[in-house]
Amino acid sequence: MTSLDALLTPELTTIAVALLAAFSIGGVIYALFEPVLSGSKRREQRLGQIAARPQAASDRRPVRDAEKRRKSVQDQLKEFEEKQKARQKRANSLTLTNRLEQAGLDWERKHFIIFSIVSGLVFLILGFLLTRSPILTLAIAFVGGLGFPRWYLARRRRKRFDAFLNELPNAVDIIVRGVKAGLPLGDCIKIVASEARDPVAGEFRKIVEAQVMGLTLTEAVGRLPDRVPLAEANFFAIVVAIQQQAGGGLSEALGNLGKVLRGRKTLKGKIRALSSEAKSSAAIIGSLPFIVSLILYLIAPDYIMLLFTETAGNMIIAGGLLWMFIGSMVMKNMINFDF
Repeated sequence: MTSLDALLTPELTTIAVALLAAFSIGGVIYALFEPVLSGSKRREQRLGQIAARPQAASDRRPVRDAEKRRKSVQDQLKEFEEKQKARQKRANSLTLTNRLEQAGLDWERKHFIIFSIVSGLVFLILGFLLTRSPILTLAIAFVGGLGFPRWYLARRRRKRFDAFLNELPNAVDIIVRGVKAGLPLGDCIKIVASEARDPVAGEFRKIVEAQVMGLTLTEAVGRLPDRVPLAEANFFAIVVAIQQQAGGGLSEALGNLGKVLRGRKTLKGKIRALSSEAKSSAAIIGSLPFIVSLILYLIAPDYIMLLFTETAGNMIIAGGLLWMFIGSMVMKNMINFDF
């Protein structure tokens, strides 16, 4: 202890404390200013800026592309809305040739006129044999010459549209599977034209023929709603046109369209089921006058024949038929749901 006390003199202790203090202060200064002096802090800042710059650009680029795509789609929808209004005006003033084409008949105008004349003569003979009344015979001939051919044409046209709606979702599914397999849209449409059932196959065949004549795919498909004026055909034309001009996933868009088409078909079936009771009631009410007249003819023919032999009776029959027709049209519009 004596030797240790001799070494730890006040001067040596002061020097040791001063060195320790100097080393401590130097260590603190080095720890604080080493990143600045060595440039590591500036390197980290620069690396952070470089790393953040592409990320910000990549974040802005999808937003910018999405805005461009949204604007393009909005422009396309506005254009299609204007085309739909013009198409609706044309649909309200369809010519006889257009109606014959939409009904799937290969007739010309003269064929329809001949059919109307023959139908009028047949109804004239039947009316004369059944009623022996000139007024009723002329009325029946008028119905046979003007009413029955147009009713037949409208029925054929409606049945063709129903067949088109039943087959169109299957055609869209074929196109979706073909696009997912890597086939071009034009080749998928050719497959539908050869494999689907009519009238979808015939309409898609016209699209292929229009492309062969030099039209673009968008223009060829855009003519489909003119030949088949249905909302579903218009949906298909809009989806194809938007995809061709604005880009995007065609298989996904057509897949969603297929779901929409099947949903509309299901809804139409539910509406038909719910309105079947009203249709049955209308049919029963409409048939009651004819059933009662037949029963009276079997029971008291002299009593009921006054309606057919007398002028006043003919006028009563004509007025009754007119009011029955008006009532039938009113009931038809009440149970006809448009969606």
